[in-house]
Amino acid sequence: MPENLIAFVFPGQGSQKVGMLAAAHERFHAVRDTFAEASAVLGYDMWDLVQNGEQEALNLTETTQPVLLTSSVALWRAWLEQGGPLPGIMAGHSLGEFSALVCAGALGFADAVQLVQQRGAFMQTAVPVGEGAMAAIIGLEDEAINRICSDAAAASGGVVSAVNFNSPGQVVIAGHTGAVDEAIGRLKEAGAKRAMPLPVSAPFHTQLMKPAGERLAEVVAGITISSPKIPVVHNVHAAPEQDPGRIRELLVEQIYSPVQWTRCVATIVNSGAINIVECGPGKVLSGLVRRIDKSLQCFSLEEPDDLLNTLTALTEQ
Repeated sequence: MPENLIAFVFPGQGSQKVGMLAAAHERFHAVRDTFAEASAVLGYDMWDLVQNGEQEALNLTETTQPVLLTSSVALWRAWLEQGGPLPGIMAGHSLGEFSALVCAGALGFADAVQLVQQRGAFMQTAVPVGEGAMAAIIGLEDEAINRICSDAAAASGGVVSAVNFNSPGQVVIAGHTGAVDEAIGRLKEAGAKRAMPLPVSAPFHTQLMKPAGERLAEVVAGITISSPKIPVVHNVHAAPEQDPGRIRELLVEQIYSPVQWTRCVATIVNSGAINIVECGPGKVLSGLVRRIDKSLQCFSLEEPDDLLNTLTALTEQ
């Protein structure tokens, strides 16, 4: 199959669960080797944590981020180990953008594992626990959500804004807890089908994350970034970049800017891709992609049989 017909997408926080990738770890050398490499970098047994740890420990942001990046890179390497074709384009949701850049050859894996661990720690400490919140809003237009968040911010004196444009009719808002609560009430009055607080510990992708961005910029400045061998669509502006300096800037901006996932998928579609492969635990992005464009064919790699079936399906097309 021509590579321009295949896109790989990489999940962000929320896809982690204790026991994930057990079958892939048993089946594929690449998965075992990748987790061993990450464990050596971070100084703890990551695989033991993923299989035997508490879900609460796995959900800590500074743990979740390196675990998910390692999981995605491990499955990518298993895909290549099995002779899988290269995609023509990639994208990742929030943290997943770092996974995409590793797999595209723009970031070294060891550097990225350390970087996202620090990113998670910076994001967690940017806003004290309890002062920030996020909520998923279902069933309203983006423009209405933006307007109502602006009104709620003015009324509450806090920060609240749309931060994840995940698919048409599915948007996540975030900010100060009081401002988010104010926005939820107003959004329900405006006709939102659902407005659900999310179990997260910080208001990701808001202006409240600027202190985390400043700290991340210092770390990113010391890391080698190369031009990606495969185009990676960035969350901030839904376009690929080849210039390492611009990629460096976008990785910092991304931490306090909305994730433009709907636009990222549109960019993937405009590139000619018709097959979307989710490279990481779970199938969250596959669900979002189908809501954005029902014509796209979605595949998952988490289970060995899924990986091998995807390989067969894409090489037979």
